[in-house]
Amino acid sequence: MSALQATITIVLVAVMIGYMVSRKSKDKTITFDRKLDDNYDYIVVGGGSAGSVVAARLSEVKEYRVLLFEAGGHYDENEDIRVPVMWGSLQQTQQDWQYFTEPQKQSFQGLNDNKGYFPRGKVLGGTSCLNAMQYTRGSPFDYDEWKAAGCEGWGYEEVFKYFLKAENVEIDDLKSSPYHSKGGPITNTLGDNMELSDAFLKAGMELGYPITDYNGEDQHGFSKVQKNIKNAVRSSTGFEYIGNAEYKDNLHVSLNSLVTKIDIDNKRAVGVYFIKDGRKHYVKCNKEIVVSGGTVNSPQLLMLSGVGPKDHLTELGIPVHADLPVGKNLQDHQLLFLKSKINKPISINPAVLGSLWNKIMYKYFGTGPYATSALEGSAFLHLDQTKVGKTYPDIQLIFFTYLPRGKNLNIKQHIADEVIESDDDAHGFTIAVCTTRPKSVGRITLRSTDPFDYPKIDPAYYTNNKDVETVLGGIRLSEQLFETEAFKELGANLDGNKYSCCSDYTFRSDEYWKCVIRTLSTTMYHHAGTCRMGARDNPTAVVDPQLRVIGIDGLRVADASILPNITSGNTNTPTIMVGEKVADMIRNGN
Repeated sequence: MSALQATITIVLVAVMIGYMVSRKSKDKTITFDRKLDDNYDYIVVGGGSAGSVVAARLSEVKEYRVLLFEAGGHYDENEDIRVPVMWGSLQQTQQDWQYFTEPQKQSFQGLNDNKGYFPRGKVLGGTSCLNAMQYTRGSPFDYDEWKAAGCEGWGYEEVFKYFLKAENVEIDDLKSSPYHSKGGPITNTLGDNMELSDAFLKAGMELGYPITDYNGEDQHGFSKVQKNIKNAVRSSTGFEYIGNAEYKDNLHVSLNSLVTKIDIDNKRAVGVYFIKDGRKHYVKCNKEIVVSGGTVNSPQLLMLSGVGPKDHLTELGIPVHADLPVGKNLQDHQLLFLKSKINKPISINPAVLGSLWNKIMYKYFGTGPYATSALEGSAFLHLDQTKVGKTYPDIQLIFFTYLPRGKNLNIKQHIADEVIESDDDAHGFTIAVCTTRPKSVGRITLRSTDPFDYPKIDPAYYTNNKDVETVLGGIRLSEQLFETEAFKELGANLDGNKYSCCSDYTFRSDEYWKCVIRTLSTTMYHHAGTCRMGARDNPTAVVDPQLRVIGIDGLRVADASILPNITSGNTNTPTIMVGEKVADMIRNGN
C-alpha cells in the first residue's frame, strides 16, 4: 500500500468512526432512576412528545425542583428507535402501549373483531420515538379557529414563536425562510430522500398544483416531507430535550413508573401515587402537577383521580372532585391506503433492507434507505378549489415509498392476503388518503378502577357520513395522480386495490370505494382532544387557555389531549408546541 493510499484509508476510517460516534446516544442530563426526594416543586406525568419538553424547560429555572415520570423505559433499550426506516417495527413492542379500540359499527369492518390498533409510545420520548417523523405544524386557520372559539393566546401568531423555538431547520431551501428557525432542540430535515418521491411531486405539478412548504404561509400543494431526523437518526423529544441537554441537578427522571392517581385535597392537586418495581410510592408536589400522558393516558389518570364526568365516575364508585367532560371529544385522522406496484427497483422492500451494502452505508455514512422514514411526499388539498387560501385543506395525501407489509394493521386474514404484499422483492408505493378535519367524534371511558386496566377507546369513526364523503373526494384526487405521465412511466395503476370484500360493487364506483373506506380505513395515529381546552365557562372544556384543569388548583394538562379541534396534519409537532407554550406560561406565572 502506498503512502497516499494509507493516508486516504486512515482518513476514511477516522471519518467513519467520527460519524458513528456522532450518532450515538450521549446522555448528559441526569442519572436516571436516582433515589427520589419526598417532594418537588413541579411534577410532570408522562415523558412523551410534550412531557419531555415541559420538564426540560421548567428545569432551566435553577430554583425549580422538577420530577418527570415515564411509564416506559429508556429509548436506547431498543436500537430500532434510532433508525428512521425502522419506525414500523416499533409497534407491538414493549415501547408501545399496544391499545386497541372497542369494536366499531361504521368502520373497521375488515379488521379482526372490528377493532383498530392504537399504538402509543411507552418510552422516554413517547410517540415521538414511534412515529414516522413527519414535521407538520398544521394550518394557520386551525389555531385562529381555536382563538375565535375562546382559547385566548392560541391564535397562529401567538403559537408560531413556539414552533420556531423548538425547531432546528437543516433544509437548505428553508434556512432563510421567515417561517423556520435554527438552534432549537428538534431537527427538521428532508432525510435521505429517494428517487421515487420525485414522481409524486411531478405528478402533482402535472395536475397544476404548486410545490410548497406546507409549514410556510399556506399548506396547499405538494411537498417533500420534512422530517425529525438529525445525523441520520430520529430526533425525538426524549433524546433532544432530556438526554442531549446539559446536566441539571434539579431535574429527576423516574422511568418504568406508572402514576396511578393524583392526590387531590380540598380542590388542589398535592401529590401523586405511582407504582415502580412492583411497589406503591407517593411523592408530594409543592407547586403544580402537569399531566402529559397523551390523549389516552391523560383522561384515564384524571378520571381515576376523580376528575371527569360525574355519572361515569359515580357508577364506578370514584369520589368526584370536579365534574368535567374528560374523555369526550376524541378526534383522529382517518386513513385509507391506495397501493401500486411499479416497474422500477426504486422503492424500499425487505430485499432492499436486507442488503448488506445498505446496512454498511447507513452504519458508516448515515446514507441510503435506512436513513429515510420511507415517508417521502405529502400533499394538502382542498376538495373545493374556491376555498384555497381561505380555510384549512380537506385532505392530506402521504406518499410512502413501499408497499403495505406486516401485521400491525390487524386486518382479517382473508382480506390481508389481498392487501398485504407478500413478495419481498416487489417494488411499489402507497398513498395514504387522510382526512384533515374529521367530523366524527369519539370518547374514552374507564373500563374499571384498576389503573393497569386499559380504558375503553371508542373513536366512532365514520359515524358522521361527511367523513366518508371527504375520503371519497381524496380518492378521486388520487385517481387523477394515477393518470399522470409521472405515474404511468412507473407502470402504476389502481388494480391492486380491487378487493373481493367489496366485489358486490363495480370497481372504482362510489359504492365500491365507500365499502373499502368502511372496511379498511385505519387510524392515522393522531389521537387528540380528550381533555379539551376552552374558556372556563365553556361546558365542553376540561382545561382553560392556560391549560389549568377547571375547578382544581395546581393541576394542568399539556399534550395532544388539550387540542379543541385536531390540527390539519400530523400532530406530533403541535404537541411539542403545546409543551413549549405551557412551560413558558408556568415560568411567567400564568
